Amino acid sequence: MHKALYFSDEAIIHGIVNDDEEALAYLYRIHFPMILNFIQNNSGTDDEAKDIYQESIIVFYEKIKAGTLELNCQIKTYLYSVCRRLWLKRLTEKSKYSGSVNDSDVYLNLLSDAPAIEENDQKFSTMEQALHQLGEPCRTLLEDYYFQDLSMQLITEKFGYTNADNAKNQKYKCLMRLKKLFFSLYKMQV
Repeated sequence: MHKALYFSDEAIIHGIVNDDEEALAYLYRIHFPMILNFIQNNSGTDDEAKDIYQESIIVFYEKIKAGTLELNCQIKTYLYSVCRRLWLKRLTEKSKYSGSVNDSDVYLNLLSDAPAIEENDQKFSTMEQALHQLGEPCRTLLEDYYFQDLSMQLITEKFGYTNADNAKNQKYKCLMRLKKLFFSLYKMQV
């Protein structure tokens, strides 16, 4: 059976509503690097990032299951916001006990991230649009290589290329088409 390479926000929500473990697993995987980076840049450890991310996923999951989630942004923006609040609360608690965390620095760092997150959201959204407009076989080839980590040899066999060099050449052409699509869409949005 072919596994899903990508879940849209709507598909993630639909998957959670219908107890699709693959959608939930995808959600856990896809946005964690952003949260890990954020926590590490704000006096946190890998384990603390995992804890905070887990808490945010639980909040998200429970609100979806209860039918109380009012989502006015992308899922990653929502999760980032929840993680930010949870992390700020945790840092405040840490500072009460240790006195080592300067609250004003934490608040400034947390607030300064907001514009960058919005800009990244726009870029991710534009990339999703470009990828969906790319068409086949380019979209599947790039997803297989970048998202599924398939080797060029497997891609060569899957797509019927004569050798790995031809597959690499096709991947490069597809990547250039994606880049061109991305920039034309991004310019229209700015």
